[in-house]
Amino acid sequence: MGVKTMLPNYELGVYALVVTCAVVYSGSGIFEASRDSMNRKAFRDGIKPGWHYFGRKMDVADFEWVMWFTSFRNIIIFALSGHVLFGKICSMTVPQHRAVMYMVYGALAVLGSMGLVYLMIILSHCLVLYSVALAKQKWLCYVAGLCCLASFKVEPFGSWQSGFVTGAFDLQDVLFYGGSTFTIMRCMSFALESLEKKEGIYSIFDLLKYNFYLPFFFFGPVMTFDQFHAQVSTRELRRKDDELKNIRVSALVHVGAIIAVDIFFHFFYILTLPSDLKFVNRLSDWSLAGLAYSNLVYDWVKAAVMFGVINTIARLDHLDPPQPPKCITMLYIFAETHFDRGINDWLCKYVYDHLGENHDNILKELLASVSTFAVTTLWLGPCDIVYIWSVANCFGLNFEHWVQKFFQLGPFAKLEAKMSGAMSRRIRAAFGAVNFWAIVLYNILALNSLDFALLVTKRLLVTGFPVSTLSIWFITYCGVQLIKERERILALEEEERSDKAKVE
Repeated sequence: MGVKTMLPNYELGVYALVVTCAVVYSGSGIFEASRDSMNRKAFRDGIKPGWHYFGRKMDVADFEWVMWFTSFRNIIIFALSGHVLFGKICSMTVPQHRAVMYMVYGALAVLGSMGLVYLMIILSHCLVLYSVALAKQKWLCYVAGLCCLASFKVEPFGSWQSGFVTGAFDLQDVLFYGGSTFTIMRCMSFALESLEKKEGIYSIFDLLKYNFYLPFFFFGPVMTFDQFHAQVSTRELRRKDDELKNIRVSALVHVGAIIAVDIFFHFFYILTLPSDLKFVNRLSDWSLAGLAYSNLVYDWVKAAVMFGVINTIARLDHLDPPQPPKCITMLYIFAETHFDRGINDWLCKYVYDHLGENHDNILKELLASVSTFAVTTLWLGPCDIVYIWSVANCFGLNFEHWVQKFFQLGPFAKLEAKMSGAMSRRIRAAFGAVNFWAIVLYNILALNSLDFALLVTKRLLVTGFPVSTLSIWFITYCGVQLIKERERILALEEEERSDKAKVE
């Protein structure tokens, strides 16, 4: 109820003004803290020389971001540019065999970057899981796949396999574990989709073509086998209207995002500041809340840039890859919280929806969510902080479901039915504001540290009560109302498109 209910324009204007003022005020506090801490000894490792002519240093605390645009930049440009040129030639000359050509190019790129031993390790896991798929037993596919995944994520098995790869360079561990774990997820998708094939299973070459598609190999996203196979098997390659224009726009947007992040890191040290809890503890409650929220926004931007670049390459190859994650600013529901839509689609299809079915039964929902986060924990690599993150987010997802079921009971449903749509929307937004901060606090566990998450929680809920707590809650409520307004507009547009389609 209340999804398509419109609030008065003046009320939405007030909400927008409140959120804008709060963001500016919080941002000014973070900016001042960044400027004052630029030369602190405790921040030497996280802040390096940057724009001398502006008198600013740069936050370089994120290893991945620095890796992409320093030591890995030339490799990315060279490998992906070669793939684009190679793919274009193949699509023009032998479109029916382009998947084989992608496989050959990808395997050669993996061989050249990681060596023969690593390629043999990957092939051995592919062969094991292909052999398991021949048995056409779902439980066996899950057991074998998760055991293979554990062999890379659980010690001493991971170190034992990585020890076979001779030589050493800065990116070896990143490429080793990235390519290996994504390979296992793809092989499991192949095995599970083979079970649905009525006669026989797909060939080993179908698996290799799927796994060695270079743009997805090292960093994903995971595209389920059924989607990949159907799309690369298409012989008639046609572009949709304005598709190339949209691809160019997407590429320019991601270049702009990279530049914007680089500028941002020269003025806001959102990644380095949380490393010094004594310094952070001196910040105002508003600045601390903004700092926690900014870390989630940045992690979304990083994921959006990485997957956006990869997806642009895939779209040039006439594929329709998983979309980048939904912006954390647009989230107030645990069920939509994910930073890798490919992994999320994989987990939903093979674990969460498989066990939870229609998600109406509380016990089945609990089993499905626990199993999903168990697989996610193995995927991320079991350790204390991952355990805490998984438990917190699993609880959040289930608690959200329990609250929803509770308020669907007769007395509450009748009470809401008597309300106006606008009042229902306001009440739901108030609960959504609480959910929003639960998502923020649960996820900065993994992005920063447990100590920083506990500090933010204590300041916002204990020492900051009631002024800071209620003020930030109200501001978040205003933000959730703006999100709901956007959802309302999108729902109306979708309904209008659906009506036009029916008429045609």
